[in-house]
Amino acid sequence: MASSAANDGAKPARPKGLKLLRIALRQRKSATMLGFGFSSGLPYALLIGTLNAWLGEEKIDLATIGVLSWIGLSYSFKFLWSPLVDRMPLPGLDRLGRRKSWILLCQMVLVLGFGGLAATNPATAIGTFALFAFFAAFASATQDVAVDAWRIEVADEATPVELLSSIYQFGYRIASIVGGALALVMAGRMSWPLVYLSMAGLIVAIMLVVTLRAPDTPRPEQGALHAALAQPGELAPSARWAALAVVGVSWAWAIGTIGHFMVGMLAPADPASPHPSVSDFTRSYGPWIVVATVVVPLVAAALTNWLKAHGRAVLTAPDARVSPLRTAANHLYVALVSPLAELSGRLRWGVLIVIGMILTYTLCYNIWSSFAFPFYLEHLKYTKDEVAFASKLFGIFMTILGISLGGYLFTALGRMPTILIGAILPILGNFVYADLAEGARHIDAVGNATGLNALFALFGFDARMVRLLLAISFENVSTGIAGAAFVAYMSGIVSKSYTAVQYALLSSLTFLIGSLGRGIAGEAFDTYGYATVFRWTAAAGLVAVVMVLLEWVRVARAERA
Repeated sequence: MASSAANDGAKPARPKGLKLLRIALRQRKSATMLGFGFSSGLPYALLIGTLNAWLGEEKIDLATIGVLSWIGLSYSFKFLWSPLVDRMPLPGLDRLGRRKSWILLCQMVLVLGFGGLAATNPATAIGTFALFAFFAAFASATQDVAVDAWRIEVADEATPVELLSSIYQFGYRIASIVGGALALVMAGRMSWPLVYLSMAGLIVAIMLVVTLRAPDTPRPEQGALHAALAQPGELAPSARWAALAVVGVSWAWAIGTIGHFMVGMLAPADPASPHPSVSDFTRSYGPWIVVATVVVPLVAAALTNWLKAHGRAVLTAPDARVSPLRTAANHLYVALVSPLAELSGRLRWGVLIVIGMILTYTLCYNIWSSFAFPFYLEHLKYTKDEVAFASKLFGIFMTILGISLGGYLFTALGRMPTILIGAILPILGNFVYADLAEGARHIDAVGNATGLNALFALFGFDARMVRLLLAISFENVSTGIAGAAFVAYMSGIVSKSYTAVQYALLSSLTFLIGSLGRGIAGEAFDTYGYATVFRWTAAAGLVAVVMVLLEWVRVARAERA
């Protein structure tokens, strides 16, 4: 009887233990995702935004700041080396896990990069400073590749990818506040080098507390990708390699050209040979860089579709040959050629409108975003504490409000009307900033007419601070709506067969022209002033409006057909 009772009492123990194990694993994954989200967001905030506040304080000219902001292209080009991160085991670190090893390596490079920035004076050694910033940005972008893959792979029924993605965004937003608002507040009370050393300490803490204890996933079999490309009807390896060589050379030329110009621009000044002109470089090479990174890959992709459709240079029998070189080439082919080949094959000539819209949609506000801190701090003379509150605390809530409004408009009005609204509002936001640069006469009139000036005054804000809050409110709500609409659009345009690589490629193109334009914008700010350039970038936003209207017509015709 006692034995029976003991057995009866023991039976629920196993399911209860399994349930507790699942809960513990779910909590562990969630905590890890929060830490990884913070680790991804912190370097982006410090390198793409806050770093420019430091440079502005050191009286670095805006043209140089604009060129240095090209380190952000690391985030745009990260899909190029994503196959390497996906497949290559790291000697000595791989035993930690497939994704953890890369994340840990990137975090170590970030710590060294922030330490290098802290040890370098940008006023006297801007070239060395830029080199440390580049290595940190490259490590940050590579970490994003590994973190995105980790999030997708560890998801299960208990912790679905939607939950992990939300936790990731929460960690990322917290990091934006720490790397933006808190860093500015700290910089008002200590030196910039000490701020960046403190942020490096946060990365070390994440390494020790989160990364080393994170769960990971096993490495998959290596032959699945090769088997898919080795079937009859697929392009022969020689044709794939030829297409890959053309696209690879084009990308290599574009990146090399940008890198060579950055090195020349950031080299020590020499009276005998002054720095090259950013505007001249952008006018001379900018269009060719777009051709090399967009047009040439698109033509190569369309040509591969034509060859397959006409049965030329295709396999007539399964290809059983396997080698490390071929495996590496297959991964690069799937990353660089296949996404555009599928898109051009599905959309045909409509792909030109889609690519044009992707290239120009965020142009209006991406061009000048890197100059926000110098604009607030050096031109408008706000304090670091004021900018920290307005831009990074109040501004983030306004961005979240804009994202929520974008989701609501998507449901209430539909996809294309919301996308059009998202293209128009940032244009108006640029005019708001032009008015702010010229004294905020119209912002004051709107604030008085709507009672917002009186409302903000109840919370202790003076008229000067209210102008900044109103401008940031409109800008962040506008870009929040635009961002939500555009992410939803790109999520709908990608193929489910190439979701990850196609989305990565298209999202990288979103920032290409804007990133290139930052160089010429910095020089233009120095030459013509903020208000004039804000109006120019507003005019550039009209191109996006035209592309959205063309896409609307294309979608309507496709639906009727």
